[in-house]
Amino acid sequence: MEFIEIIKVAFNSLKANRLRSILTVVGIIVGIFSIIAISTIIEMLQTSIEKGVSQLGQNTFQIQKWPAVQTGGRAERMKYRNRPDITLEEYYRLKEKLTEAKYVGAEQWQFGKQLKAGNLETNPNVPVAGVTPEAFPNNKWEIESGRALNERDVQRYEHYIVLGPDVAKRLFPNTDPIDQYVKVDGHKLRVIGVLESQGDVFGQSQDNFAIMPITTFQSFYGKRSRSVNITVMSYDKESYNRLIELAEGYFRLIRKVPPGEESDFEIWSNEQVLSQINDITSGVRIGSIVVAAIALLAAGVGIMNIMLVSVTERTREIGIRKAIGAKKVNILTQFIFEAVTLSLLGGIVGIVLGIIVGNFAGSFLDATAVIPVDWVLIGVFLCVLIGVGFGTYPAYKAANLDPIDALRYE
Repeated sequence: MEFIEIIKVAFNSLKANRLRSILTVVGIIVGIFSIIAISTIIEMLQTSIEKGVSQLGQNTFQIQKWPAVQTGGRAERMKYRNRPDITLEEYYRLKEKLTEAKYVGAEQWQFGKQLKAGNLETNPNVPVAGVTPEAFPNNKWEIESGRALNERDVQRYEHYIVLGPDVAKRLFPNTDPIDQYVKVDGHKLRVIGVLESQGDVFGQSQDNFAIMPITTFQSFYGKRSRSVNITVMSYDKESYNRLIELAEGYFRLIRKVPPGEESDFEIWSNEQVLSQINDITSGVRIGSIVVAAIALLAAGVGIMNIMLVSVTERTREIGIRKAIGAKKVNILTQFIFEAVTLSLLGGIVGIVLGIIVGNFAGSFLDATAVIPVDWVLIGVFLCVLIGVGFGTYPAYKAANLDPIDALRYE
């Protein structure tokens, strides 16, 4: 009952000074809002990016000419451009050496292609790849109907093609695509399979592509049309890091890279890409925390100021309460509770606004809506900490007022 009475008195005091209380709360709102809004946007982006970069299968990494994430300027891009392309011959040599791997696959891409079937055609934005059979498990490509490419298809330069779901729906809306024919750059290929859907990332479909045997692909576009990407899957998580080291060593040997010199290729995995992305977003998060810290410090000083004014205004009230038996701990608890209440009110409003604004901003990137639970809890903790930290001195001052002097105060 005593605690309930303290709460009532605290709320009545805040209601009696509404404007002053609101102005004090605004600083807390700004600080917490900036933390939660930025954290919400970053978490939305990271969730969508994780979904996007995880197209590689479990325990799988890729060897390629270009880095997965490029953050440098023109000089760095020139360095990567001047690297020699990875060839299909180098892939076969690595596959022969890397017997410790479960799968070693190759893929080579051309972008902006248009596929035709009868009087129907796709937009000229379809990526087309030449692959080896191992590319299917390494990229988590599952067959919905028909079959995947096999080694015989590659060796015999078969004019076969496997369609992504978007391409299949576009070209064959009312018929079964299997054993139908499509044209790519004037070349006629038979559809032998359709892949399962992989969904969207940032509003962009991952199902708008087509794949054919890599030998057939090179017969159409040439062996050096683009660099080959090599995907490697380990048998288990335990051998994964060791396999990366072996693959790098073998490929340096194949490409005759001298000891001590930088590799002229990149090895990336889902984990490495996410780590690079986290490094980029951490700077933004740190900036938002600095801004929030300044706002929260100012808000904390505001809370201390309003509580000191409140103590001065209510000196006579404190004297009366002490005269009729209120203890120091009662006065201390009441004023600390008022400070924490002010802080929490601002924090709750800041959290709600931060989540709403953060998700609204992230929606323009077609990112999945999220609630950053960890940062919400951190925000609540900061509010309590600010309330207690900046409210303790005024509360201590109020609790230690001499009741006789307080009763004489006018």
